[in-house]
Amino acid sequence: MNPYEKLLEEAQGRPFAAIVGWPVEHSRSPALHGFWLKQHRIDGHYGRLPVEPRRQALEELVAFLRRTPNARGCNLTLPHKIDIMPLLDRADPGAARIGAVNTVVKQPDGTLEGRNADGFGFLEALKHGAPDWRADAGPVVVLGAGGAARAVVATLMDANVPELRLVNRTQKAAVDLGAAFTPDDGRRVVVGHWDDRSRALDGATLLVNTTSLGMKGQPPLDLDLALLPRRATVYDIVYVPLETGLLAAARARGNCCVDGLGMLLHQARVGFEAWFSQKVDVSAEQRRAVAADLGA
Repeated sequence: MNPYEKLLEEAQGRPFAAIVGWPVEHSRSPALHGFWLKQHRIDGHYGRLPVEPRRQALEELVAFLRRTPNARGCNLTLPHKIDIMPLLDRADPGAARIGAVNTVVKQPDGTLEGRNADGFGFLEALKHGAPDWRADAGPVVVLGAGGAARAVVATLMDANVPELRLVNRTQKAAVDLGAAFTPDDGRRVVVGHWDDRSRALDGATLLVNTTSLGMKGQPPLDLDLALLPRRATVYDIVYVPLETGLLAAARARGNCCVDGLGMLLHQARVGFEAWFSQKVDVSAEQRRAVAADLGA
């Protein structure tokens, strides 16, 4: 049975959405959307759909969503957030500006609209996890330059951080991302070399890891935190494991830490409300349930 047949069998004719990625087995999106479906007594389904990082595979995904009557859309995770965009019928202004999509909504006429809820989820989780952090307090460091990084950088620049230091393993991607979001008001996006990533932490008020380094099955993130002020907040958007090596090291030295689960929960609200026509909130009970599903 191929993944599409399996998803249809699980949905049993009910309205459904799914998390799409490669790999996708680690995703806990089904647990968090399942919580809301049960909480609001909605007869729907949310599953997993592994899709290889090939244009033909993405074209097959788009065709499946269009032709399947009970398909409502999907979420996108690594590595599809950018490559999916040319295949959709449209992107909303936020997603178009960011240049990446994490949510696809099937419209009543069958067309597919791309949205980006990563920035919303990122900022909501930061407000809850580090309520004392202020955007204007000082420099921010972002590791990575992929689809999630684009949303994070756009959100932080919109929040008026005075300086954003962007570091990525492939420097050209960081240069392109920095150029796309450098404002014309004198604030700076400074692109650093990956080999100098530890030095970029000097004086920072916030460190954000948007790479897959430290994720289960991926290499660890090798980063020396010695120059990072102890008052700084450390935010890792990875959520499998929930306590990454970066967060463990930061917590041990007294930094305020924000894990990736909050961003996952809050960004999910945008898609769920569009697919199932039900307003939802993130609760402590839901976080506990999803954390338990992670084995945390």
